[in-house]
Amino acid sequence: MTLLLNCDLGEKVHHNDALLMPYIDQANIACGLHASDPQTIDHTIKLAIKNKVYIGAHPSYPDKENFGRKTMVLPQNSLEAVLHYQLAAFAQLCKINDGQLRYVKPHGALYNDMMKDLDIFTVICQVINNLFTDVSLMIQALPEMSKFQQVAAKYNISLITEAFADRNYQDSGLLVPRTQANATIHDATHIQQNIAQLLKTGKLLSVSGQALPITVDSLCIHGDNQHAVTLVKQIRQLLNEHC
Repeated sequence: MTLLLNCDLGEKVHHNDALLMPYIDQANIACGLHASDPQTIDHTIKLAIKNKVYIGAHPSYPDKENFGRKTMVLPQNSLEAVLHYQLAAFAQLCKINDGQLRYVKPHGALYNDMMKDLDIFTVICQVINNLFTDVSLMIQALPEMSKFQQVAAKYNISLITEAFADRNYQDSGLLVPRTQANATIHDATHIQQNIAQLLKTGKLLSVSGQALPITVDSLCIHGDNQHAVTLVKQIRQLLNEHC
């Protein structure tokens, strides 16, 4: 299994972007509604181009107060407008910098809601299809992916599946909610063990010890993790050794 490494960046949390960028393959860059601002978005796009990192848009609910990590119940037309606004502006900044938007990865609660609610997933696919012809959608790798694959195919969108190096999983394959104390893994040894098992077996363990068989294209580490730089360097070495 060959995995790419992706990271959420441009969020103005720990200012690690320049240190992280040389070790990753894909940058999920905040689009301004959960974090960031136009100058930071532009700067992060430039960093990605300089380091030859694939550029991804990281749109969210319009919720800076909660860092985009709280579900917002929006009418379909409102959600469409929020996504069009973020993605169209982001794509234009890429174009101005002679960069290319490769994929979209929703952030936080929008990402989790997309994985639980096929109607939200469908809206995201519709918006991407409205704006672009060759932009993929990054979603969580689950043991059963067929319903997502069917919707994505309807809108001619290719999917990039990802697993999370620093998050715990429920037996369903979904992430443990951040409202729970064990949602995030902080121990570097634990993270490396999870990755090693995924590379060797194609499975991750849930918090109850259940083996979850998943097909993964990319591995995520969160840029707002206070130990992100150290972790990314270790994970990069692990992935390189596996290749």
